[in-house]
Amino acid sequence: MTKPTLASIVGRLPIADWRNASLATLSPMLIKTEVLAGLTVALALVPEAVAFAFVAGVHPLVGLYAAFIVGLMTAVFGGRPGMISGATGALAVVMVALVASHGVEYLFATVVLMGILQLLAGAFRLGKFIRLVPHPVMLGFVNGLAIVIFLAQMSQFMVINDLGAQEWMAGSTLILMLGLVGLTMAVIWLVPKITTAIPAPLAGIGIVAAVVIGFGLDVPRVGDLASIEGGLPLFHIPTVPLSLEMLKVIFPYAVILAAIGLIESLLTLNIVGEMTGKRGGASRECLAQGLANTVTGFFGGMGGCAMIGQSMINVKSGGRTRLSALSAALFLLAFILVASNIIEQIPLAALVGVMFMVVIGTFAWQTLRIMRRIPMNDAFVIVLVTGVTVAYDLAIAVVVGVIVSALTYAWTNARRIHARIDDTKEGVKVYKIDGPLFFGSTDGFAELFSPDTDPDSVIVDFMDSRVADQSALQAIEDMASRYQDLGKTLQLRHLSRDCHKLLNRAGQLMVDSNDDPDYGVAVEYSIQTGMLGGEH
Repeated sequence: MTKPTLASIVGRLPIADWRNASLATLSPMLIKTEVLAGLTVALALVPEAVAFAFVAGVHPLVGLYAAFIVGLMTAVFGGRPGMISGATGALAVVMVALVASHGVEYLFATVVLMGILQLLAGAFRLGKFIRLVPHPVMLGFVNGLAIVIFLAQMSQFMVINDLGAQEWMAGSTLILMLGLVGLTMAVIWLVPKITTAIPAPLAGIGIVAAVVIGFGLDVPRVGDLASIEGGLPLFHIPTVPLSLEMLKVIFPYAVILAAIGLIESLLTLNIVGEMTGKRGGASRECLAQGLANTVTGFFGGMGGCAMIGQSMINVKSGGRTRLSALSAALFLLAFILVASNIIEQIPLAALVGVMFMVVIGTFAWQTLRIMRRIPMNDAFVIVLVTGVTVAYDLAIAVVVGVIVSALTYAWTNARRIHARIDDTKEGVKVYKIDGPLFFGSTDGFAELFSPDTDPDSVIVDFMDSRVADQSALQAIEDMASRYQDLGKTLQLRHLSRDCHKLLNRAGQLMVDSNDDPDYGVAVEYSIQTGMLGGEH
């Protein structure tokens, strides 16, 4: 019995959902633009996939198969047309320890489990939480990523010396390499001013490749990295023992890879969405990434996620529909099967020039202008996320940025609580609370009141405040107790009916009125114990 090929499985997958690519509305000119954008992306994918395979410690075809399969599956089922997915460095650096200790078969099993976890994340719609990533974190992310992409190209300026060690290029070799990189960048900058008939990055690659091949220049080429010749990826069940011990080995790696892959993919989804004017699709992208990685693990690929650099190349080359991403995946497969000899002749300098232009387009240069005008907290988050992205990892940087942003937000709002004090003709003191009342502002709330010196009748008005959590409710209870213990009359006004139900002792002091606010408090109330707590 012959093993099923990837083509046979994909052929049975439902593709009716591909209609949102607006294939029926594609004109011949638009189809040409989409296909050429896909070709440009495919050319840039080759050295990236090979390099990331080396980082992970696996054969180059393992990276190329991942780029093809993940790119193909996400092109058809992904949450954002125009996005490009494939093997990435963020995942490769995590995989290297697993491959070194347990071998590539454990990696394949891990990628399958990674995909299953991502499918679960999509099924439970966890992708929506990407909206919690603040804009300063996004700016730091893209700036850090631009620097990472730039630094990744430095390896192309290394050569092997006579002793078999790597060293920096020097002399005429370096000058020629830099000249070709500059020529590529100049072509990419100039072509859009002349014509839009061909994507500028593709023109840059083509012209520089023609110069190098035509004049027989001795510069590094794609074939110097590794041969990309191969066959179709075949179905392969990872040969690992089905045991609890095996699961203990791969599960931590699968969780980390799934989290990194989804964070990078969803952030890329947002960035591409801003460029193309589209929103949504987070949960669908999680499902697509999960499906892609599950299939990849069974076809000998190293797994992957969205690639912001290649997505930028695609979008700026005119790729707006699923056709461009699909073309990129199919071109990549064609390179592996029938065109490896041609692709291996492309000079690396041309691809480096393309990626340098991606760096220029990715970096949020406006942050250099606005750093002095935005709040210091936001400026700090931008710098922090950028630095952590470069020093450690994209996913870690985003998590750190979100945590720091949340803490600074809580601290800022904790200091907003204050009260305007009025005295009525009847001798009643009125505290008009302004600002949110939550766990961070309860101490400041308690300091607003002077029960010992206040008159016998006191009103606390919450019209301009909002009770947010159980800590806030407890603070109101404690404040009410202080006045009641002194035998003073206290009234609570403009608290929501939800607060009324949840408050125990202080609930007796509330005054109902038609203009009471209507909002929910994130707690539950236990009738049996009379205690506050839990999440509502």
